[in-house]
Amino acid sequence: MSDSRSGIRKVGVLGCGLMGSGIAQACAAAGYDTVVREPADQAAALERGRAGIERSLAKLVEKAKLQPAERDAALGRLAFATDLGALDGCDLVIEAVTEDLAVKNALWRELDGRLPPRAIFASNTSSLPIADMAVVTGRGDRFVGLHFFNPVPLMPLVEVVRSVTTSDATLAAALAFGRSLGKEVVVAKDASGFIVNLLLVPYLLDAVRAVERGVASVRDVDLAMQLGCGHPMGPLTLADFVGLDTACRIGDIMFEEYRDPRYAPPPLLRRMVTAGMYGRKSGRGFYDYGVEPPVPAALGL
Repeated sequence: MSDSRSGIRKVGVLGCGLMGSGIAQACAAAGYDTVVREPADQAAALERGRAGIERSLAKLVEKAKLQPAERDAALGRLAFATDLGALDGCDLVIEAVTEDLAVKNALWRELDGRLPPRAIFASNTSSLPIADMAVVTGRGDRFVGLHFFNPVPLMPLVEVVRSVTTSDATLAAALAFGRSLGKEVVVAKDASGFIVNLLLVPYLLDAVRAVERGVASVRDVDLAMQLGCGHPMGPLTLADFVGLDTACRIGDIMFEEYRDPRYAPPPLLRRMVTAGMYGRKSGRGFYDYGVEPPVPAALGL
């Protein structure tokens, strides 16, 4: 497929975790030839991502949201690789690796020397400034943020982030690409947290502080925000879903950017992360996911 407005035909995705595999699935389902890459020492993650995509597409078929032929076509457009050279023919590369600027920039430097100048680079970062990545490449005008939300195949939003060097043509191509995936797109300036996390992170951290200070229990904080504000899930359940380690890391990045105490992770959150309580993905966070339904975890408060 080639989107006539974006000029994009082949997409590369760096990272095959929850976000990377979801982005790859969305791209392949929309008709793009898609290559997903993990380094050789992460081949197991590549296989987990592939299996996750297959399960996700199968569920969509079961729910009659996708025809079997469409599933098979999407799978046929996907390729999985450990060699960065597999991305050489891509018109767009979307990075979805760990939220670590040094790790991201090492990849961008290497790819910048491999891909032709016409290729667009995009980061799925949720908090790091796009300009801090664009500066290590020779294509600041063709560097943009494409921030997807988890689970990518179901969440309808993409934040398109324009840095101080992103060109009008690249912004237009990114907007067209996002819409071609069936997403709603919003444009944000290149400020840490963009739109959603700028507003969401203080809310999540304030919920942790409320529990830490004894304002209410984990269950009651969540229930109050669900029923009192009509939210689909409470803030502590959402923090567990995002990953407490991720929430802590994003808070640190945003605090470093703004020096505003609203973004500073509270001590309780740091202690939980140190203890390996990352939320749903580790089996324990504000809730214990070893039982069904999950129950509030003992936090020693």
